[in-house]
Amino acid sequence: MISAPSGTGKSTLARRLVESVPGLRFSVSYTTRPRRAGEESGREYHFVDRERFEALATSGGLLEWAEVFGQRYGTGREATASALASGEDLLLDIDVQGARQIRASGLDAISIFVLPPSYEALEARLRMRASDDPLAVAGRLSEARRESMEYDQFDYVVVNAELEEATSTLASIVRAERSKTARLRERVAEILETFPAP
Repeated sequence: MISAPSGTGKSTLARRLVESVPGLRFSVSYTTRPRRAGEESGREYHFVDRERFEALATSGGLLEWAEVFGQRYGTGREATASALASGEDLLLDIDVQGARQIRASGLDAISIFVLPPSYEALEARLRMRASDDPLAVAGRLSEARRESMEYDQFDYVVVNAELEEATSTLASIVRAERSKTARLRERVAEILETFPAP
């Protein structure tokens, strides 16, 4: 899972990571927020109204969910379980609240926190995005400090100063995690079976 303050470039990094690492699938979250220009339901998010979101949350259909800046976001439980059961690596693009819930659930998840290179860079990115009014930008900047103080609850930190470098770092983390001994025990056992008996 990947988390970051709003405007850090988390969603762009997540998209680029999925494109650059074979066998990694993007988990499409549910949200009540309006679609931005160029977004498609089912690709960036499943865009739903508040009633549909509430129904998913109360029925246990969401693995995690949170309200962020007046909009709700959540990860579908069934799609996540299905992907994990089939052995797929799933990338969750979630906020800090959702990451807390995933950690508390005991799910085997690797967590990555993305930071901007500075507060000034974050402010410039949010203002350039031009999808929020000045009051909303101020709220996002205020929340960014609080969220960033939770960086040490994550397994890894990536600074998004330069998009290519940050994407490469994320890809390296995924590859390293895939190579951990505990994850490769079955494959190693198969290989060792090919060795002649002593």
